[in-house]
Amino acid sequence: MRLLVTGGAGFIGSNFVQFWLDRHPADELVVFDALTYAGNLENLSDLNDRRGYRFVKGRIEDAEAVRRAMDGGEVVVHFAAESFVDRSIVGPQVFVTTNVVGSQVLFDAAREAGVRLFVHVSTDEVYGSLGSTGRFSEETPYAPGNPYSASKAASDLLALAYYKTFGFPVVITHGSNNYGPYQFPEKFIPLFILRAMEGKPLPLYGDGLNVRDWIHVRDHCLGLALIVERGKAGETYNFGGDCERTNLEIARRICELAGRSDALIQFVKDRPGHDRRYAIDYAKAARELGFAPTTSIEAALPEVFRWYADHEPWWRHILSGEYQNFYAQWYAERGGGT
Repeated sequence: MRLLVTGGAGFIGSNFVQFWLDRHPADELVVFDALTYAGNLENLSDLNDRRGYRFVKGRIEDAEAVRRAMDGGEVVVHFAAESFVDRSIVGPQVFVTTNVVGSQVLFDAAREAGVRLFVHVSTDEVYGSLGSTGRFSEETPYAPGNPYSASKAASDLLALAYYKTFGFPVVITHGSNNYGPYQFPEKFIPLFILRAMEGKPLPLYGDGLNVRDWIHVRDHCLGLALIVERGKAGETYNFGGDCERTNLEIARRICELAGRSDALIQFVKDRPGHDRRYAIDYAKAARELGFAPTTSIEAALPEVFRWYADHEPWWRHILSGEYQNFYAQWYAERGGGT
């Protein structure tokens, strides 16, 4: 089988590429990625000489480049997206362009190519914020609370419209917060790990009691692989990790792993529209796909911490240039994080 993986040089995408080829070593796989600031070919360097693997640089808004990359593909797994909420607050337009317009270009190219299955990887953030009880299910109404989640919700709805109008063979997935190796250091866990290693303040939004359901990226990749293998077009599946933790709990654990006092934690002005709690009900994926998370954050966080400690050359060059400029401006406006 031949797969096209968009955004395959990013965090979840590159982990999925490795996971899939380990699981299906005879398959052909094309990675299509624009290599924006969060895309990194080093994530895929182990595959450079592997037969059946090919990398194509391009943007998903470029219809002709997409058609060429998709030629001969049977399955598309679509990760390519702008995904950082903070950046969406500063500049929403690129999120709409990439996440909505880019997805529409892919949908049309996939219809033209006659692909068997299109896996549209979305996020639990489309559901908005939960109260103190309950979990998101596939039946939960959409209520996005920031430009990022709104752009993903729009692309989800467009995908469903293509299914209903054209019989487009799409499956939509919503994953909870991922963590693991190769995650770009602007995201919460790697940001705090790297700053704790260096004894720098950990800028924690608000009171730190926002709750997230954490799923290890390997478990998320397992769920996505099960969809490719046995998913049904027109369906939506949620993937969670059964790991609800407050941001403050995670921050304190990272301090412990770094051998630092939790006095490093610096409470800063909350970001606008910050959702209070996410949690995923993955009963449908368990029932129909046989999915179950295998990793707890208690067991995996030390492993992730060691990965970043052991891969300093990978992250060191990232912590410069455009990333540092965004970080400095964003957290200066929130009263900390220097």
